[in-house]
Amino acid sequence: MLRKILYVGNGNSATTSRHRADALVRQGHSVVVIDIYAALRMNLKGWVRKFIHYKTGYRYLQPSIGRWLETVLNQQKNIDLVWVDSGELLGKDALNRLKELKVPIVLFNHDDPTGSRDKQRFASLKHALGSYSLVTAVRSETEQELYGYAPAKVLRIWRTYDEVAHSSKLETPIQKEYISDICFVGTWMRGEGRDLFLLTLIKKDLNVSIWGGRWQKSTYWAQLKPYWKGGALSGVDYVKAIQGAKVCLGMLSKGNRDLHTTRTMEIPFAGGLLCAERTTEHLQLYRENEEAVFWDGVDECAEKCIELLASPEKREAIRSAGMKRVLANKVGNEDICQQIIRKVFEE
Repeated sequence: MLRKILYVGNGNSATTSRHRADALVRQGHSVVVIDIYAALRMNLKGWVRKFIHYKTGYRYLQPSIGRWLETVLNQQKNIDLVWVDSGELLGKDALNRLKELKVPIVLFNHDDPTGSRDKQRFASLKHALGSYSLVTAVRSETEQELYGYAPAKVLRIWRTYDEVAHSSKLETPIQKEYISDICFVGTWMRGEGRDLFLLTLIKKDLNVSIWGGRWQKSTYWAQLKPYWKGGALSGVDYVKAIQGAKVCLGMLSKGNRDLHTTRTMEIPFAGGLLCAERTTEHLQLYRENEEAVFWDGVDECAEKCIELLASPEKREAIRSAGMKRVLANKVGNEDICQQIIRKVFEE
């Protein structure tokens, strides 16, 4: 059944949020997108304000959010479902206003709101969890912890790729700057050790291309700089970097208790060879050395990369099989969105 959905977008992660809204549209739903971050742009302008609101769980923004929602909701008619992406800005009072529409409210969140890494960032969200009709979780720990806040419905889901944004079909050739032996597309994160990991691979004479933000903050920036190709990638450029690499690294966020990431899905779907940390979830998603390659540490990762770089036939076999497997896993945005809506309405 097709529905009219009020989609409360996440401007803080605008691209991936928009992908999910577009996936709902592709399925035939009527989607009205409102972006709370755009509405509160002035309240969040500048790093000092952003830092204070982040550290206080956005509690001081709640009156402004309430006034904004009151204006927005007065303009909405015949809504069947409210879909909140991320939800970090919405406290309990905001959810009470959304409940005035008298329709189910879904929270799509693939962060770790009940974990310890982000401190008070999700404080307002956690106070509001009991008001949602359905809350998603991407890890078992989060799922179990959410039941303490949202006893009604918690749905465990996989992270997703997007059927359009990450399509392997390219209309233009892959430029030289995207061609590499090994690529990592991701952000430098304090305490995660990604920089030392990549530097160790480089010291083992492996040619690594790095894309992403904040790498200048790394202690090892001077050594990594020659291998850094630019900032964050998205859309066609992201797909080209994946397809242009012989091996694509997938790294976890330990602070987020991850056992798989969006790269786990996006790399094989976009036509790349996934080489990631060996976890129970990765082994559940792909057959090791047949559909993806896994490792337990940097030394094993280096050995795997050296072996793959020396064997084009093996690389192609794993890459092709991984692409078929991720399709069979049904973890695209359209698949997951459909799964969520069916659960909400128990179709």
